[in-house]
Amino acid sequence: MSGIFGIKLRIERESLDLTQEELAKAVGLSSEFISLLELGKRMPSLDSLKSIAEFLKKDISYFLKERETAFERLFSQKPVNSEAKFALRKFKKYCDDYLKVEDAIGRRLELAPVYSHISPERLADDERRRLGLGDSPIRDIFLLVEMNGMRVYRQSLPEKLGISGIFIYFDIKEAAFALINKNLSEGDQTIVAAHEYYHYLKDRYTDPIIDNPDVFMEEYVSLYHPREKFAQIFSRRFLMPPTKVKDTIEKDLKSNRLEFEDVVYLKRYFGVSTLAMLQTLKELEYIDYSQYKKFQGFDAEAYEQTLFGKSIGVKSTTRGKSIPSDRFKSLAVLVSAAQKK
Repeated sequence: MSGIFGIKLRIERESLDLTQEELAKAVGLSSEFISLLELGKRMPSLDSLKSIAEFLKKDISYFLKERETAFERLFSQKPVNSEAKFALRKFKKYCDDYLKVEDAIGRRLELAPVYSHISPERLADDERRRLGLGDSPIRDIFLLVEMNGMRVYRQSLPEKLGISGIFIYFDIKEAAFALINKNLSEGDQTIVAAHEYYHYLKDRYTDPIIDNPDVFMEEYVSLYHPREKFAQIFSRRFLMPPTKVKDTIEKDLKSNRLEFEDVVYLKRYFGVSTLAMLQTLKELEYIDYSQYKKFQGFDAEAYEQTLFGKSIGVKSTTRGKSIPSDRFKSLAVLVSAAQKK
């Protein structure tokens, strides 16, 4: 019971962007006691429980009843119809199998810190600093986020489902997963992975988050929860640090007037989508709004093929194949070998 209470207390506190110290002061308890409650090492007295519930505007019963599992909460969300549930059961099996091999081999990923009271720009800068990335491009975002606690599964999803990515967190197991739609271009998959990584760092204790293609479009993102706009700001800055973009333009391209060929070169250099690169260049005022709209109408894939002989912007040609992570495959091999002994 203390574990259930602690998880729900932490979720509600984080949802309000409160520190343990701020919550403790509001309900007349010590921050040390709040920490013990969230860790499941203590249970509050009835009076303390009443104070906490009243402050958080929840019934006392909310903190004492069993919480639905992560996938029960995911499947109960409005966008998830029966067809989507069918497709996402493959993702669920992957999550279950991953946690089983981790338990069998005794190697659980360590979680990255949770950030609060921080802008997405600063979060991106602080996380790059924490990881020792400097301002260099990230060559394998999927490996990077996985080794920092967010397991990644790239699965082919039907276009009509309208799912680009999903973030889900298992409270009891303290394990995070991201689903990336493998039918997107490589650059788009990179952006989605960084977007879900923001949810992992900032929104871990909310319900599962389903991101559809609209949240990656400037014209529509404002129609969604503010966290989606923050995730987009974070993902672009995390993948394309402004200092590195400026340095590359000024030292390599040697021009402040960019042609579309330069945009394609930059997007390949940073390994992102053409749209994300254009959004960043507009924000940094290397292109104006009219150029931004004009370049959006260009065939980036054709330009890449002409300039470089190969495009990283095309959609996957192996739609039926999903991609488990290298770490999962490695652990599965170790478990299989141990079982044969």
